[in-house]
Amino acid sequence: MITSPDNPRVKQARALLEPKGRREQGRCLVEGVRLIEEAMRAGHSPALVFFTGQAQQNQRAAELLRAVERLNVPAEELSPSLFGTLSDTVASQGVIAILPIPRMTRPQDDGLILVLDQIRDPGNLGTILRGAEAAGVSRVILAPGCVDPWNPKVVRSGMGAHFRLPLIAASRWAAVAGLIGVRSVWLADARGATPYDAVDWTGPCALVIGGEAAGLSTGAEQLGTGRVMIPMAGPVESLNAAMAATVLVFEAARQRRHALSLR
Repeated sequence: MITSPDNPRVKQARALLEPKGRREQGRCLVEGVRLIEEAMRAGHSPALVFFTGQAQQNQRAAELLRAVERLNVPAEELSPSLFGTLSDTVASQGVIAILPIPRMTRPQDDGLILVLDQIRDPGNLGTILRGAEAAGVSRVILAPGCVDPWNPKVVRSGMGAHFRLPLIAASRWAAVAGLIGVRSVWLADARGATPYDAVDWTGPCALVIGGEAAGLSTGAEQLGTGRVMIPMAGPVESLNAAMAATVLVFEAARQRRHALSLR
Protein backbone atom coordinates (compact mmCIF):
# COMPACT_ATOMS: atom_id res chain seq x y z
CA MET A 1 0.00 0.00 0.00
CA ILE A 2 1.29 3.45 -0.94
CA THR A 3 0.95 5.98 1.86
CA SER A 4 3.44 8.69 0.92
CA PRO A 5 2.26 11.75 -1.07
CA ASP A 6 5.81 11.95 -2.45
CA ASN A 7 5.44 8.69 -4.34
CA PRO A 8 6.38 9.48 -8.00
CA ARG A 9 3.28 7.80 -9.45
CA VAL A 10 1.00 9.64 -7.08
CA LYS A 11 2.65 12.97 -7.85
CA GLN A 12 2.29 12.27 -11.56
CA ALA A 13 -1.40 11.50 -11.07
CA ARG A 14 -1.98 14.57 -8.94
CA ALA A 15 -0.60 16.74 -11.75
CA LEU A 16 -3.45 15.47 -13.93
CA LEU A 17 -5.94 17.37 -11.80
CA GLU A 18 -4.73 20.51 -13.60
CA PRO A 19 -4.99 21.37 -17.32
CA LYS A 20 -1.22 21.93 -17.60
CA GLY A 21 -0.49 18.43 -16.30
CA ARG A 22 -2.98 16.88 -18.71
CA ARG A 23 -1.49 18.76 -21.65
CA GLU A 24 2.08 17.84 -20.75
CA GLN A 25 1.37 14.15 -20.12
CA GLY A 26 -1.37 13.62 -22.70
CA ARG A 27 -3.30 11.76 -20.02
CA CYS A 28 -6.31 12.26 -17.77
CA LEU A 29 -7.83 10.88 -14.58
CA VAL A 30 -10.99 8.77 -14.82
CA GLU A 31 -12.73 7.93 -11.56
CA GLY A 32 -15.38 5.32 -10.93
CA VAL A 33 -16.00 1.74 -12.00
CA ARG A 34 -18.53 2.50 -14.71
CA LEU A 35 -16.47 5.21 -16.40
CA ILE A 36 -13.35 3.05 -16.47
CA GLU A 37 -15.41 0.17 -17.84
CA GLU A 38 -16.81 2.44 -20.56
CA ALA A 39 -13.32 3.57 -21.56
CA MET A 40 -12.08 -0.01 -21.74
CA ARG A 41 -15.09 -1.13 -23.80
CA ALA A 42 -14.26 1.65 -26.24
CA GLY A 43 -10.75 0.23 -26.59
CA HIS A 44 -8.87 2.62 -24.30
CA SER A 45 -6.64 0.74 -21.90
CA PRO A 46 -5.53 2.42 -18.64
CA ALA A 47 -1.87 3.19 -18.12
CA LEU A 48 -2.23 2.79 -14.35
CA VAL A 49 -5.01 2.15 -11.83
CA PHE A 50 -5.18 3.22 -8.18
CA PHE A 51 -7.57 1.59 -5.74
CA THR A 52 -8.38 1.42 -2.05
CA GLY A 53 -8.97 -1.59 0.17
CA GLN A 54 -12.67 -0.68 0.20
CA ALA A 55 -12.87 -1.16 -3.57
CA GLN A 56 -11.78 -4.77 -3.19
CA GLN A 57 -14.88 -5.40 -1.10
CA ASN A 58 -17.17 -4.30 -3.95
CA GLN A 59 -17.90 -7.10 -6.44
CA ARG A 60 -18.02 -4.93 -9.55
CA ALA A 61 -14.90 -2.99 -8.58
CA ALA A 62 -13.07 -6.25 -7.78
CA GLU A 63 -14.04 -7.62 -11.21
CA LEU A 64 -12.68 -4.46 -12.83
CA LEU A 65 -9.39 -4.84 -10.98
CA ARG A 66 -9.12 -8.45 -12.18
CA ALA A 67 -9.78 -7.31 -15.77
CA VAL A 68 -7.05 -4.69 -15.40
CA GLU A 69 -4.68 -7.34 -14.10
CA ARG A 70 -5.37 -9.54 -17.14
CA LEU A 71 -4.33 -6.63 -19.35
CA ASN A 72 -1.05 -6.37 -17.41
CA VAL A 73 -1.93 -2.83 -16.36
CA PRO A 74 -0.17 -1.88 -13.11
CA ALA A 75 -2.53 -1.35 -10.17
CA GLU A 76 -1.49 0.25 -6.90
CA GLU A 77 -3.36 0.30 -3.59
CA LEU A 78 -3.43 3.70 -1.89
CA SER A 79 -4.26 4.59 1.68
CA PRO A 80 -7.73 6.17 1.96
CA SER A 81 -6.29 9.57 2.83
CA LEU A 82 -3.87 9.55 -0.11
CA PHE A 83 -6.58 8.34 -2.48
CA GLY A 84 -8.67 11.30 -1.33
CA THR A 85 -6.09 13.72 -2.73
CA LEU A 86 -6.86 12.37 -6.22
CA SER A 87 -10.59 11.80 -5.88
CA ASP A 88 -13.06 14.34 -7.22
CA THR A 89 -16.27 12.74 -5.94
CA VAL A 90 -18.17 12.92 -2.66
CA ALA A 91 -18.83 9.18 -2.39
CA SER A 92 -15.94 7.54 -4.22
CA GLN A 93 -15.96 3.90 -5.31
CA GLY A 94 -12.25 3.73 -4.57
CA VAL A 95 -10.98 3.26 -8.15
CA ILE A 96 -9.17 5.82 -10.31
CA ALA A 97 -7.44 5.18 -13.63
CA ILE A 98 -4.86 7.15 -15.56
CA LEU A 99 -5.79 6.97 -19.24
CA PRO A 100 -4.14 8.37 -22.36
CA ILE A 101 -6.33 11.12 -23.83
CA PRO A 102 -7.85 9.64 -27.01
CA ARG A 103 -6.65 11.08 -30.29
CA MET A 104 -9.78 11.34 -32.37
CA THR A 105 -9.47 11.42 -36.15
CA ARG A 106 -11.71 13.65 -38.25
CA PRO A 107 -14.53 11.50 -39.68
CA GLN A 108 -15.35 11.92 -43.35
CA ASP A 109 -19.12 12.21 -43.39
CA ASP A 110 -22.01 14.59 -43.87
CA GLY A 111 -23.27 14.55 -40.29
CA LEU A 112 -24.01 17.35 -37.87
CA ILE A 113 -21.00 19.07 -36.31
CA LEU A 114 -21.54 20.63 -32.89
CA VAL A 115 -19.33 23.62 -32.09
CA LEU A 116 -19.14 24.74 -28.46
CA ASP A 117 -18.24 28.37 -27.85
CA GLN A 118 -17.15 29.57 -24.39
CA ILE A 119 -18.86 26.73 -22.51
CA ARG A 120 -17.11 27.15 -19.15
CA ASP A 121 -19.22 25.12 -16.73
CA PRO A 122 -17.86 21.53 -16.42
CA GLY A 123 -21.27 20.02 -15.70
CA ASN A 124 -22.84 21.73 -18.70
CA LEU A 125 -20.07 20.61 -21.03
CA GLY A 126 -20.25 17.00 -19.88
CA THR A 127 -24.04 16.97 -20.27
CA ILE A 128 -23.78 18.44 -23.77
CA LEU A 129 -21.28 15.75 -24.82
CA ARG A 130 -23.54 13.01 -23.44
CA GLY A 131 -26.52 14.37 -25.37
CA ALA A 132 -24.46 14.86 -28.53
CA GLU A 133 -23.40 11.24 -28.55
CA ALA A 134 -26.95 10.06 -27.91
CA ALA A 135 -28.26 12.16 -30.81
CA GLY A 136 -25.63 10.86 -33.22
CA VAL A 137 -23.65 14.07 -33.65
CA SER A 138 -20.78 13.51 -36.06
CA ARG A 139 -18.18 15.29 -33.94
CA VAL A 140 -17.82 18.05 -31.38
CA ILE A 141 -15.42 20.95 -31.77
CA LEU A 142 -14.47 22.99 -28.72
CA ALA A 143 -13.70 26.54 -29.74
CA PRO A 144 -11.38 28.81 -27.73
CA GLY A 145 -12.70 29.70 -24.29
CA CYS A 146 -14.25 26.36 -23.35
CA VAL A 147 -13.41 24.53 -20.16
CA ASP A 148 -10.89 21.71 -20.60
CA PRO A 149 -12.99 18.70 -21.75
CA TRP A 150 -10.73 16.36 -19.77
CA ASN A 151 -11.42 18.11 -16.49
CA PRO A 152 -12.49 15.27 -14.13
CA LYS A 153 -15.90 16.89 -13.57
CA VAL A 154 -16.52 17.10 -17.32
CA VAL A 155 -15.47 13.47 -17.80
CA ARG A 156 -17.79 12.35 -15.01
CA SER A 157 -20.73 14.31 -16.44
CA GLY A 158 -20.06 12.93 -19.92
CA MET A 159 -20.78 9.37 -18.72
CA GLY A 160 -18.33 7.80 -21.19
CA ALA A 161 -19.10 9.97 -24.24
CA HIS A 162 -15.49 11.21 -24.23
CA PHE A 163 -14.25 7.79 -25.29
CA ARG A 164 -16.66 7.28 -28.21
CA LEU A 165 -17.48 10.72 -29.60
CA PRO A 166 -14.93 12.46 -31.86
CA LEU A 167 -13.87 15.45 -29.78
CA ILE A 168 -11.53 18.14 -31.06
CA ALA A 169 -10.26 21.18 -29.14
CA ALA A 170 -9.29 24.10 -31.37
CA SER A 171 -7.03 26.90 -30.15
CA ARG A 172 -8.09 29.38 -32.87
CA TRP A 173 -11.31 30.14 -34.75
CA ALA A 174 -9.43 29.73 -38.02
CA ALA A 175 -8.88 26.11 -37.04
CA VAL A 176 -12.59 25.74 -36.23
CA ALA A 177 -13.50 27.04 -39.69
CA GLY A 178 -11.12 24.54 -41.27
CA LEU A 179 -12.63 21.64 -39.34
CA ILE A 180 -16.17 22.65 -40.31
CA GLY A 181 -15.42 23.08 -44.00
CA VAL A 182 -18.02 24.38 -46.43
CA ARG A 183 -21.44 23.90 -44.90
CA SER A 184 -24.24 25.94 -43.35
CA VAL A 185 -23.44 27.12 -39.83
CA TRP A 186 -26.34 27.87 -37.49
CA LEU A 187 -25.84 29.94 -34.35
CA ALA A 188 -28.13 29.13 -31.41
CA ASP A 189 -29.51 32.52 -30.40
CA ALA A 190 -32.56 33.28 -28.24
CA ARG A 191 -33.14 36.32 -30.49
CA GLY A 192 -32.66 34.40 -33.72
CA ALA A 193 -35.12 34.70 -36.58
CA THR A 194 -35.53 31.03 -37.55
CA PRO A 195 -37.34 28.48 -35.35
CA TYR A 196 -35.21 25.38 -34.79
CA ASP A 197 -37.77 23.03 -36.34
CA ALA A 198 -37.93 25.12 -39.53
CA VAL A 199 -34.26 24.42 -40.32
CA ASP A 200 -33.30 21.59 -42.66
CA TRP A 201 -30.82 19.62 -40.54
CA THR A 202 -30.57 16.65 -42.92
CA GLY A 203 -27.58 17.88 -44.91
CA PRO A 204 -24.02 18.75 -43.90
CA CYS A 205 -24.32 21.51 -41.31
CA ALA A 206 -22.87 22.83 -38.06
CA LEU A 207 -24.52 24.14 -34.92
CA VAL A 208 -22.80 26.61 -32.58
CA ILE A 209 -23.84 26.74 -28.92
CA GLY A 210 -22.56 29.66 -26.86
CA GLY A 211 -21.98 29.82 -23.12
CA GLU A 212 -24.70 31.18 -20.86
CA ALA A 213 -22.51 33.89 -19.32
CA ALA A 214 -20.36 34.95 -22.27
CA GLY A 215 -22.75 34.16 -25.12
CA LEU A 216 -21.46 33.89 -28.68
CA SER A 217 -17.95 35.15 -29.37
CA THR A 218 -16.87 37.31 -32.30
CA GLY A 219 -15.35 34.23 -33.95
CA ALA A 220 -18.70 32.46 -33.89
CA GLU A 221 -20.52 35.55 -35.17
CA GLN A 222 -18.21 35.73 -38.18
CA LEU A 223 -18.64 32.03 -38.93
CA GLY A 224 -22.44 31.85 -38.70
CA THR A 225 -24.65 31.80 -41.78
CA GLY A 226 -27.95 31.89 -39.84
CA ARG A 227 -29.44 32.12 -36.37
CA VAL A 228 -31.78 29.53 -34.92
CA MET A 229 -34.04 29.97 -31.91
CA ILE A 230 -36.20 27.76 -29.69
CA PRO A 231 -39.69 29.28 -29.29
CA MET A 232 -40.63 29.70 -25.64
CA ALA A 233 -44.06 29.62 -24.00
CA GLY A 234 -44.95 32.21 -21.38
CA PRO A 235 -42.33 34.49 -19.83
CA VAL A 236 -39.42 32.02 -20.17
CA GLU A 237 -36.59 33.78 -22.00
CA SER A 238 -34.14 30.99 -22.66
CA LEU A 239 -32.84 27.54 -21.73
CA ASN A 240 -29.40 26.85 -20.33
CA ALA A 241 -26.71 25.80 -22.79
CA ALA A 242 -26.98 22.07 -22.12
CA MET A 243 -30.78 22.02 -22.44
CA ALA A 244 -30.74 24.10 -25.62
CA ALA A 245 -28.06 21.93 -27.20
CA THR A 246 -30.02 18.77 -26.39
CA VAL A 247 -33.25 20.11 -27.92
CA LEU A 248 -31.47 21.17 -31.11
CA VAL A 249 -29.36 18.07 -31.73
CA PHE A 250 -32.32 15.77 -31.15
CA GLU A 251 -34.40 17.74 -33.67
CA ALA A 252 -31.58 17.17 -36.14
CA ALA A 253 -31.58 13.46 -35.26
CA ARG A 254 -35.36 13.26 -35.76
CA GLN A 255 -35.13 14.87 -39.19
CA ARG A 256 -32.30 12.58 -40.25
CA ARG A 257 -34.21 9.45 -39.17
CA HIS A 258 -37.26 10.65 -41.10
CA ALA A 259 -35.18 11.35 -44.21
CA LEU A 260 -33.70 7.83 -44.05
CA SER A 261 -37.16 6.28 -43.72
CA LEU A 262 -38.22 7.91 -47.00
CA ARG A 263 -35.36 6.48 -49.03
